[in-house]
Amino acid sequence: MPKEKVTLTLEAANVEELRALVGARSLSATVDAAVASYLSRLRHLAALDEWLVELEREHGPIPPDTLEWAARLVERWESGRRRRQAG
Repeated sequence: MPKEKVTLTLEAANVEELRALVGARSLSATVDAAVASYLSRLRHLAALDEWLVELEREHGPIPPDTLEWAARLVERWESGRRRRQAG
């Protein structure tokens, strides 16, 4: 795939930590992989949004108690993920 040279302004502490973690590997390749991962996540979220719109069109609005239940599930998942990353 063709590459394009760009200039980025990043937090110095993040760059320092990234360089320490990736060592001699290419900083550009590491940032490119992170961008690809983020884009994949955004595409996934957009597809999920489209699916939810389709469901609401077919079945009506999502009941508030269902939305609250889903929000609690996401919060539990996020807090567990934060603990795993910290641990």
